[in-house]
Amino acid sequence: MERVVVLGRGAAGKSTAARQLGEATGLPVIELDKLFWQPGPTPTPHQEWIKRQQELAATKHWIMDGDLGPYDALSERLTRADTVLILDFCLARCAWQALHRSRERADFWWWLLTWRWRYRPAVLTAVRTFAAIASVHHLRNPRQLQRFLTSPIHQ
Repeated sequence: MERVVVLGRGAAGKSTAARQLGEATGLPVIELDKLFWQPGPTPTPHQEWIKRQQELAATKHWIMDGDLGPYDALSERLTRADTVLILDFCLARCAWQALHRSRERADFWWWLLTWRWRYRPAVLTAVRTFAAIASVHHLRNPRQLQRFLTSPIHQ
């Protein structure tokens, strides 16, 4: 495990999982939300975002967390990934987490509410298409994530 992509619905815990995995493996963690959103918040222009991901993915070791929904360009990081985590947690859990972490904009809530039927199919297709040789872990609840993170293989 040298290049890991963490995807999933908003407030599923992608950044926390990435940090925990980074601590266990020693891999550097790249939180894509911090790089993508400009003041306002304004999304990074699409071509600029593709180029930035190409630069990030060209390095040898990393964990990249983030699922930017309609703004994303998944192929750029998935083609280099050897491991993909999909945090496919229920809406109620993610909404509860989002309510307790910060104030979110209306477009975030729309993405959160529609992720399972609108964005998850695109994520799964992108993973099958661009990360065909990667080890894919489709985790459906926090217990499965904890088992993955505490597995001796990651220590």
